[in-house]
Amino acid sequence: MAERGVHDLGGLDAGKVDLEPHEPTMTERRIDAMMMLLRAKPRSFWVTDENRRTIESLTPEFYSGARYYEKWVTAMRSLLLEKGILTEAEIDAKLAEVRKRFGRAD
Repeated sequence: MAERGVHDLGGLDAGKVDLEPHEPTMTERRIDAMMMLLRAKPRSFWVTDENRRTIESLTPEFYSGARYYEKWVTAMRSLLLEKGILTEAEIDAKLAEVRKRFGRAD
């Protein structure tokens, strides 16, 4: 039998699920919008299965500690790099620009 992936919780006690409704943060809304734009036709840079594969291949340490949209944005970055749409240098330059704009050094 194949080993379970960190994402495969079927039949396991994973703790209580928080069912309280909440408003998405602005960051979550932006990540969602980017994902929808990148997957929209006619361009469709990737499909759901590719996104799922990328999320399911995250390290167990990251997957277990990351929030839902952190997994999404990490998968998005991986797919943009994997498909040659962006380079590490382009992503790093844009992140530096955004951090400077918002006064963040990290």
